[in-house]
Formats: sequence, C-alpha cells, structure tokens
Amino acid sequence: MLEKVKVVVEKVISFVPKTEGELNAFRIEYLGKKGLLNDLFSSFREVPNDQKKEFGAAINNLKQLVQNKIEEYKDSFETEFVNSDIDLTKNINSDNLGSRHPISLVRNQIVDIFNRIGFTVSEGPEIEDDWHNFSALNLPEEHPARDMQDTFFIQTNPDVLLRTHTSSVQVRYMENNKPPIRTLSPGRVYRNEAISARAHCIFHQVEGLYIDENVSFSDLKQALLYFAKEMFGEKTKIRLRPSYFPFTEPSAEVDVSCNICNSKGCNVCKYTGYLEILGCGMVDPNVLENCGIDSKKYSGYAFGMGIERIAMLKYGVKDLRLFFENDVRFLKQFDKSI
Repeated sequence: MLEKVKVVVEKVISFVPKTEGELNAFRIEYLGKKGLLNDLFSSFREVPNDQKKEFGAAINNLKQLVQNKIEEYKDSFETEFVNSDIDLTKNINSDNLGSRHPISLVRNQIVDIFNRIGFTVSEGPEIEDDWHNFSALNLPEEHPARDMQDTFFIQTNPDVLLRTHTSSVQVRYMENNKPPIRTLSPGRVYRNEAISARAHCIFHQVEGLYIDENVSFSDLKQALLYFAKEMFGEKTKIRLRPSYFPFTEPSAEVDVSCNICNSKGCNVCKYTGYLEILGCGMVDPNVLENCGIDSKKYSGYAFGMGIERIAMLKYGVKDLRLFFENDVRFLKQFDKSI
C-alpha cells in the first residue's frame, strides 16, 4: 500500500494544469467524495498494524500535497465565460462614458489660466475657526460687516464654523509663508442663503492673492483683464465698480460682458448687459500685519470669484441649481475628453 501512495505522490508532484478545467478535474479526482484519497482512507483498515502509523502519515502528506497544488494554481487562470455568445473583441460603446462635472471643468480652467502667470494652488479646511475666517481679515467680533455673510456656526462651539469664503486659506498661507506670495485658493464654501436660480447655500470659490513689494491696483486690473479674455474670449470686456470689503482697500466689483445675451440684456444679467463675476481690491494693511507681514514694505491685491457664476457665463446656463441636481441629461452635455 505504501508503494501505491508513493506512485500517487510522484504523479501529483509532476502535475501541471494548463486550464482551470484541468485543475478542477484534478481536485475532483483526489478530493472528491469518490476520489482517490477517500479510497486510500477507506483501505486503512486493511493495512497491517505495524504499518498503520507510517501509512496514515503518508496519506495525510499526500492530501496536503494535493491541497497545496490546487492553492498554487487556482489564481493562475482567467475566468472562463460559460456564455459563448459574448464577443470579447467587440468595441466599447463610448456613448455612455461619463464626464467631469462642469464645476470641475471650470475650476481646472481657472487654475490653469492663473498658473500661466505664476499662481500656485493652496488649500485649507472647510471647517474653520473665527480667527482665520473673520478676525484676521479685519473683521473683529461685533464688526457690522460680519452681517454681510450669514454664517453656519457649529452649535456646540460658536468659535467653529463652516467657512464662508476661501480667504481663510489665504490667511493660513500668509501665516506660514514669506513674500513674495502668489497663490490661488479654490474650494467649497457655505452661506445661509435662500436657494434660487442665482444663489445657493453651498457653492465654490476661487480666490487669488499676490503680495510683493510695489504691487499696485493697475497690476490687479491687468491680471483680471487677462483672465476674462482667456476664459470668455478676446472680445470680452470688464468694468470695475467701487465697492466695500473689510479686508481690501480700495475695493471693487468686477463685471464682465454677458455672453449669454451678447450684452443685449437678459434675466441672468438683469438686462444690464454685464454680469458681476468677482470682487477684488488691495489687501488692507491690517490684514498683512495680522498675518505677520510688514505692511510698510509689502503691498498686494486679492480677488475672489464664484465658480458657478463663471460656469453660467461660459456654458450659457441660466439656472445655478442645475449644477447641484446631478441630472444626467444636463451633465452629459459637457466635454468627455477633459
């Protein structure tokens, strides 16, 4: 009997399956209910008593050898398709491929435009503290300008909030980097606003900051004109209107000619021919000092824009809510190659 086991061991050792089917047949041959190992265990009672110990060890080793062989090759074969009607050479239907969200497309394009003139991307947390979101930006506690932004505060800690702008990222960047600074801060922000065709409680911003010696308002205007022409086309016009922001002085709102109606007037531009796209201004010296930057030596400009507003202009979308509803009929219209 021992000689029979030795022959089987040599056969198992030399076995090399070529297909998954051969390996499965091997398993059934040795480990199945009517397999060879069951026969050998059944013949154990016929073995002389003085050979039982040696024979038992031999068939146990054989069983382990078979199991190791199966384990060695079980992941070596691709799954065989039972359905022969499947054509593996058939071309994939590209009509159902997904695309990037229009907000992502516009964000990437904005970042790329400013990358060309030296801006790098910086990011920060969406859950912020009061200092980085308000106080460092020339908005101390009880400042009336805080009412300009209806904020979501964390109920258990009034010092913690959902950021209302990505200016908080700029504060963090200025605290940890020395001028010259040229950074762009894209991200999601939150304000407690009524949802409509022109506003939402969640939206996306890109804010830019440039700090160096002898930076002027004309530098700011030229950078924004360059951006508008790159984003909307060479014929695009901009206009700057005096405005107020606590963290910049002087400050301005920037309007771009409405390409939805070709400046003739529509409900999106409120029939003015222009659409406000961003706010900007020269960084207030108090903000520089709060962030550890010498305001007597350095000056700078900052700007911030809503990505949704830019996307509405670029793609001719008249209702901002479409960007958040994830209607496939809407999303499938955008470029799949970007």
